[in-house]
Amino acid sequence: MAPMSDLLQLPQNERLALAIALWDSLDDEARDGALPIDSALCAQLDRRWTAHLANPGAAVPWDEVRSQLGRD
Repeated sequence: MAPMSDLLQLPQNERLALAIALWDSLDDEARDGALPIDSALCAQLDRRWTAHLANPGAAVPWDEVRSQLGRD
């Protein structure tokens, strides 16, 4: 296995591909435990998902959100 310092020197796209591959290698239980969500946030996410399912046309495309944030 390559030392962490070597991995951090990889080009950005390779580091991203490695991060995704590592995340995908975890099972659902490990993923859930890695990013715990408290009950208030879980309830908020459930409300937003329900609202989206009721009116998917109200969703704002990611490019538009980025533009509004000034990060385009």
